[in-house]
Amino acid sequence: MENLMPWIILLVYALVLLFLDFFVLHKKGEASSMKRAVFETIFFISNGLLFSILVYWFYNSGHIANTNNLTPTKAVFNYLTGYMVELSLSVDNLFVIAAIFTSFKIPNKHQHNLLFLGILGAIVFRGVLIHLGLTLMNNIHGMSIVFGLFLLFTAIKMLKSDVEHKETGKPKGIAKLLRLSKVLDGDKFMTKVDGKRVFTGLFGALITIEFTDLLFALDSIPAILSITTDEYIVYSSNIFAIMGLRSLYFFLANMLEKFAYLKYSVFAILLFVSLKLITAEYLELPEWFSLAFIGLSLGVGIYISMLNIKSKTKSDI
Repeated sequence: MENLMPWIILLVYALVLLFLDFFVLHKKGEASSMKRAVFETIFFISNGLLFSILVYWFYNSGHIANTNNLTPTKAVFNYLTGYMVELSLSVDNLFVIAAIFTSFKIPNKHQHNLLFLGILGAIVFRGVLIHLGLTLMNNIHGMSIVFGLFLLFTAIKMLKSDVEHKETGKPKGIAKLLRLSKVLDGDKFMTKVDGKRVFTGLFGALITIEFTDLLFALDSIPAILSITTDEYIVYSSNIFAIMGLRSLYFFLANMLEKFAYLKYSVFAILLFVSLKLITAEYLELPEWFSLAFIGLSLGVGIYISMLNIKSKTKSDI
């Protein structure tokens, strides 16, 4: 029962944050303002970072099944590194979410609810994929190399094509099967068109968001497995990164195009973790190095993007 306590605390913590997000921080049918998005982004990222204190306590007190024999300090470094990896790879996901909302012409006031439901689905689906990934890693020798090569392929492919050109539409077969349409009827998921009941554009956007998150999980889960194979750290860092994604979207919604160089930061991180997975059996990097590299990559991407924004502003004057 003692080993279950950290999982219960994680679940309760996540549910409390989701409750605050849906019922306190946001009013139904109200568009998210930039001020609120900034506050919520700080709130969720702060909670994600503060959870590292609980991680230290769990691994220091022996309340968790520490199968990898991690020291409390190493567990915290792994958690923070994993959290930053997941959060940074989510930036790529934000471009696709923006394209989905544009494609289905989803009004701003309905976007929060869709992202909230998308987060609930992602938490469940990623839990399944994480368990599958860890099972493969622990039972098949050389699986880390396979994951590493897959991430390397993803990183190279990412440079060759812009994220806006990724598949964001509804799978045609599923669209016909489920009678998906782009018709909007308030906040309803079903409506009648020509006397027939069909799913609205809101439901279509939700299904597409869930589908694309599964595709992105194929990248992000192997990436965090390059940091640690401890199930608790992998899942907790994923949960907090996913919960922060919704507020991060509204914070960056109007600036995604301006921060174009973040794409190269994501490429650098994918390249780093892929090489880390491939060489895992021969080379072990210290936890602080991985954390520093990821932080530096994001910092450089943001800095160059800001310089680019300033230069464009001056040229327009």
